[in-house]
Amino acid sequence: MAEGFARHLSGDIIDAYSAGSERYPEVKPLAVEVMQEAGIDVSGQYPKLINEIPQDLDYVITMGCGVQCPVIKGAQKQDWGLDDPSGMGIEEFRKTRDIIEIKVKELADRIRASAE
Repeated sequence: MAEGFARHLSGDIIDAYSAGSERYPEVKPLAVEVMQEAGIDVSGQYPKLINEIPQDLDYVITMGCGVQCPVIKGAQKQDWGLDDPSGMGIEEFRKTRDIIEIKVKELADRIRASAE
């Protein structure tokens, strides 16, 4: 969801990569559904492992799911403290989506302000 929002809302300043520590066969269907409700199509995204994304990043955002993120040199790290809605109903996915949207907008605003 964060990658979808970042690409949609701030693709002009953010190259977003979403990745995790476990392999999944597809983006969770409820995540796709709630993002479609927000007008963003993430059906073309696919789950990636952390080692499959660039390792030279400006920001590393963790969601607070209890996973240790590997050291990525030069990156500013932020933890958004979100619960993983996996295994829960659509309402939890919506709540998580709405929080992620706010956080992505805040991050994009900070990046834009620092570029001025």
